Amino acid sequence: MVAWLAGATVRPIAYAGVFIFVISGWLVSLCLHEFGHAATAWRFGDHDEAVRGYLTLDPRRYAHPGLSLLLPMVFIALGGIGLPGAAVYVRTWFMTPMRRTLVSLAGPAANLLLAVLLLALARLFFDPEHWVLWAGVAFLGFLQIMAVVLNLLPIPGLDGYDALEPHLSPETQRAVAPAKQYGVFILLFLLLAPAINQWLFAVVDWFFDFSGVPHLLATAGNSLTRFWSRWF
Repeated sequence: MVAWLAGATVRPIAYAGVFIFVISGWLVSLCLHEFGHAATAWRFGDHDEAVRGYLTLDPRRYAHPGLSLLLPMVFIALGGIGLPGAAVYVRTWFMTPMRRTLVSLAGPAANLLLAVLLLALARLFFDPEHWVLWAGVAFLGFLQIMAVVLNLLPIPGLDGYDALEPHLSPETQRAVAPAKQYGVFILLFLLLAPAINQWLFAVVDWFFDFSGVPHLLATAGNSLTRFWSRWF
């Protein structure tokens, strides 16, 4: 692993190693997020061909690879923000409201489990001689927490709203439906507001602190991933 070979020295191989590790890890986490939705939908009776495609963990099977994969990775590279991808298509109309809610929450649950795993590894096995790698692990764990927080916001088109939608009146569902296609863009607009941006990062930081991993380690991982920000 390139990041491991960098050891404890900040040099070109460290930047390259952490960048590759974080971006690749984020791509995997996006696939696992959608796998969570698809696996739960399959368990509750959606055996559509599209769902079978999502269960392969093949990112090429997503209906909107630009919104689902490319845009979130660009936002990590440019701003260190764990932006949720566009939702995959699963059929839930025939499910009970509770099952529809569980399908919606399964994606963020995958991010949460991955965050716990990554931060537990960083907490238990951190080695100062290879802190470059562990900085990448801590930052990737931080991004998973951010993904959970952002996904659970009750914005139409995001998992938080989808989890609530089955319990809303039919009139409310119909009124909100047109806005669902703009969910990611609504979130982007909110992130541009300094007060909301600071509040969201404060919430993510608060949850991250429960891990016991030094926040400085995740900050170092962010800096190594976005190495060009040191000069621009």
